[in-house]
Amino acid sequence: MPEGHSIHRYARLHRRTFAGHRLRVSSPQGRFSEGASDLDGRVLETVDATGKHLFYRWGGGRTLHVHLGLFGRFTTFDANPPEPTAGTRLAFRSSEATLYLAGPTICDLIDPAEEAAIRDRLGPDPLAGDSPDRLVQALARRRIGIGAALLDQRVMAGIGNVYRAEFLFLVGIHPDVPAREVPHDDTRLLWDLAVAHMRRGERSGRIVTVDPGELGARRRSDLAAHERLYVYHREGEPCRRCGTEITRHELAGRAVWWCPRCQPAP
Repeated sequence: MPEGHSIHRYARLHRRTFAGHRLRVSSPQGRFSEGASDLDGRVLETVDATGKHLFYRWGGGRTLHVHLGLFGRFTTFDANPPEPTAGTRLAFRSSEATLYLAGPTICDLIDPAEEAAIRDRLGPDPLAGDSPDRLVQALARRRIGIGAALLDQRVMAGIGNVYRAEFLFLVGIHPDVPAREVPHDDTRLLWDLAVAHMRRGERSGRIVTVDPGELGARRRSDLAAHERLYVYHREGEPCRRCGTEITRHELAGRAVWWCPRCQPAP
């Protein structure tokens, strides 16, 4: 599932490419035919994101809500797009570009009350200028492990499995430490890391958490793909900082990775 930096990046790129244009809108798959018919011929005014949710604002007060889920994906073409696949839920077309959306969990027109309900159930978003105070309060109420809490979008919106593992490593917190026992200073450090790394990821389109100096590189762009992360998907490999073997287990139905030495067990 795309993490929050990717969703905010989509919002920025789609604003740049399609906002201000009167679009031809269709649903090749047919599952969004009624909504596509309503949007067809309208001007897309802007696009914004919160957590893993995208909101497309159209003329006439229409709002399209998209959540990619596990399988959703966008494909954008500058000119001469191929025929959409059978799974293409939504297609936008301007005179200069075409966008296809396939496999989303959600692709619906919503009213203001429905949007407010979506936003109300989300935690603070590191890419939306929110305050970390809500994160501190949310963690203080939870007995579950911090690793499980960070994947709860009501705690912090936009965090996924990669960032969860990497941020906990960078702060030195074992994923099983009860959320309410995490010191407030560490919670604020988690937040600051999320802001910095997710902003960088939004700009570059990829997740790179490793300090290049630790691997003898000058820039993050010099790191090979397998060098960009500290613990995620590195089970059995040596920790980049202490050499201890990286460990993995299941937590709340999802795999999580950590270093037993850098992140001592509670």
